[in-house]
Amino acid sequence: MRTIRNKVQLIGNVGNSPETKTLENGKKVASFSVATNESYRNAQGDKVEQTQWHQIICWGNTAEIVEKYVSKGREIAVEGKLSNRSYEISDGSKRYISEIIASEILLLGSSSTKA
Repeated sequence: MRTIRNKVQLIGNVGNSPETKTLENGKKVASFSVATNESYRNAQGDKVEQTQWHQIICWGNTAEIVEKYVSKGREIAVEGKLSNRSYEISDGSKRYISEIIASEILLLGSSSTKA
């Protein structure tokens, strides 16, 4: 169990076209969001659907694959680790963000967006 310290696995749909940047050292980084859906029946028997949004960050070769093959609406599987960080905005207040740093991306389904 030592290897399962901080591991996240998700299957969902890409919410926005990935944004890819090449850093000064030549390394690529890509970021995008993934939506996961869950449904259940409430006490009244009505079906309730919930969507959770996850921010994904990819580095290096994984970022290059994302840049070439991942687009809005595409179903993908993501494996990585959860990362939390904070930053300060112009008015001095602090913002907190949770991201998934992807180690693997698996392309699922079709590359076309669903209507």
